[in-house]
Amino acid sequence: MTGPRGEAGRLGGTGPLHGTGPLRGERVVPVIVLHDAAAAHPLADALVAGGIRCAEITLRTPAGIDAIRALRDRDDILVGAGTVVELDQVDAVADAGAAFAVSPGFDADVVDRCAERGLPIVPGVATASDIQAALRRGIRHLKLFPAGLVGGLAAVRAFAGPFPDVRFLPSGGVSADNAPAYLADPAVFAVSGSWMVPADALRTGDWATVERLSRAASA
Repeated sequence: MTGPRGEAGRLGGTGPLHGTGPLRGERVVPVIVLHDAAAAHPLADALVAGGIRCAEITLRTPAGIDAIRALRDRDDILVGAGTVVELDQVDAVADAGAAFAVSPGFDADVVDRCAERGLPIVPGVATASDIQAALRRGIRHLKLFPAGLVGGLAAVRAFAGPFPDVRFLPSGGVSADNAPAYLADPAVFAVSGSWMVPADALRTGDWATVERLSRAASA
């Protein structure tokens, strides 16, 4: 299923996604907290119309799993699960059809369960020890979280020295103002944040605002 609005953007058009890596080449990842799964399709339509073709739907609310399930058959947007911190959550999001999982920290058991389920995961790291633990599991695409508090772009560059094969997804403190600088760094494969999906817009169904902010984020 594809959304009805589908305006092409810099990050992709309206057809199926064909990139590589856990995010298939998408570079901007909205971090979404939905309170009503019925909003999943209009939200996805707005993101795609604005040029964003990836979404991390968090498990911070009960609606998260249902929203992922609702979007599982769309081929115009890559839908993953965020805030995956428990083994049963791995199973739930895999069963719901999530294309990837994101966790705020590195939990070897969660990573291993994702591997068992064939679910790509981008685990969170904040220290060199975290990165080494991820590398021991063969994972080189990592979420730097909370990016702003652990040093931002300076931290990315510092970690890139001893870990040249790692690519980072900065999250936490990423905004419309600093996202371009992050994305310009070769050690960054994508950024994530919620500036293009503000809580007020999601609550009121202001999809025009989501589309406008998404278009600016993907420009």
